[in-house]
Amino acid sequence: MADLLKQIRAAEFPFTDRLIHLFVGGSELHGAKVHDTDDLDVYGVYIEPPEMLLGLEALPHFVWSSAGDERRNGPDGVDVTLYSLRKWMTLACKGNPAALHFLFSGNSLRHSSWADVLSNKDLFLARSSAKQFIGFADDQLKRMTGEKGRGKKGHRTELEEKYGYDVKAAMHGLRLLYECKELLSEGRVTLPRPERALLVRVRTGKYAVAEVSEMAKVLFVECREAADLSILPASVDRDAVSKLATTCYLNAWNSC
Repeated sequence: MADLLKQIRAAEFPFTDRLIHLFVGGSELHGAKVHDTDDLDVYGVYIEPPEMLLGLEALPHFVWSSAGDERRNGPDGVDVTLYSLRKWMTLACKGNPAALHFLFSGNSLRHSSWADVLSNKDLFLARSSAKQFIGFADDQLKRMTGEKGRGKKGHRTELEEKYGYDVKAAMHGLRLLYECKELLSEGRVTLPRPERALLVRVRTGKYAVAEVSEMAKVLFVECREAADLSILPASVDRDAVSKLATTCYLNAWNSC
């Protein structure tokens, strides 16, 4: 935990003492990290002070990269992505895959507010999330083939030159589909991924792009079938989530 907090302070985040959730994300969280290729991705949730939510100023999220805004990090780089509890809940209610990962990751902090969130985890799980997972997976697979732009910090030319296509995008596309299928079928996302050995093989170019596309084609069908059979509610109960958010904020503010 000390190392993660050190990174947060280096990023000059102003509310370190208000963090309620903190973990290492990215490929390390999924179990698909490749030695000497990945940076450190730090994610977290904080409860801002009352004046930052009720007053004229606001800080709904905080993003920082040791490489700056124009280029991607190298293996020694650090990315920090922190959300206010309200912002994170908004994303989770929409079924955002990265936001839902927060519910199934470890936590370097012990905080009663996040414990309250986890005890109500089911509020954020719904069949409607399938659209988000499938959409993000489709975007990654289109990046893999060059059919779609390659992200705001440029395409991964080193991977394309070595393997002939963006193997990292391919890995993330398949990962998202596996996660979608599990969430709809089992009501959870296992982290690191059970199929991480396969994901690492994809990421290290052990499959031709046509083979990855065929795997994805099968998974797309399985995800849609899982959505049809899922016992999860059709959508998130936003009123219930709003009540949870209110409780968490008031309890946190009253304890300060």
